[in-house]
Amino acid sequence: MDEQIAQDSTPIFQRIKDYLVGEIAAGTWKEGEVVPSELALVRQFGVSRMTVNRAVRELTAEQVLTRRQGSGTFVAPKKYQATLVEIKSIADEIRARGHVHRSSLRLLESSHAGELLAHQFALLAGSALFHSVIVHFDNEAPIQVEDRWVNPACAPRYLEQNFSVMTPNEHLMQAAPLQGAIYSIEALPAPREVAEMLALELRQSCLVLRRRTTSMGQVASVVTMWHPGALVQYTGSVS
Repeated sequence: MDEQIAQDSTPIFQRIKDYLVGEIAAGTWKEGEVVPSELALVRQFGVSRMTVNRAVRELTAEQVLTRRQGSGTFVAPKKYQATLVEIKSIADEIRARGHVHRSSLRLLESSHAGELLAHQFALLAGSALFHSVIVHFDNEAPIQVEDRWVNPACAPRYLEQNFSVMTPNEHLMQAAPLQGAIYSIEALPAPREVAEMLALELRQSCLVLRRRTTSMGQVASVVTMWHPGALVQYTGSVS
């Protein structure tokens, strides 16, 4: 009786939301698959189109569903979850979702630190640094541009690595085990070069993580990672 009263007190639009979320969780409709039309839901629940539309609009705003003009309403792609520290590589995070990771190396070179980079590494301006730019893909969708500077004293063989079969993170975790990290996160419009690598429109919003890691008492790496803002969320915990 109490359960019936509780159910009756739940707004119908919320019951429709709960139904859709429950069916997605049960695997009835998987990521990228179409869900019943608003008209079908009107018939199923015996309610007005306005009520169904509210439920669908709210789930779309919550990024559970996504609408495509002229095509219908689909289960939204799950957000790629990135960790704030470098314990886990992006390749591992993507594979843990059952997806395929690949990377495209855009730059790998030895360079010299300008004043800002030298300050971040606590080195003299003009000191040698290694520099790499890599685009990471999740099921062939570009998900991250990794622009990384590395201290040769911490990873002297960085330029010798094949970053098509391993990530910079995986190499650095072996060569320069993580001691600590400082990071910042902000939303920024994609500059032209980043927009092209992530297949975004120019100035489209990106989520940008900047991270500086230390190993053996030295700054080992300074990295800026650009992500499509609508597809990524950061997770982490402190113990």
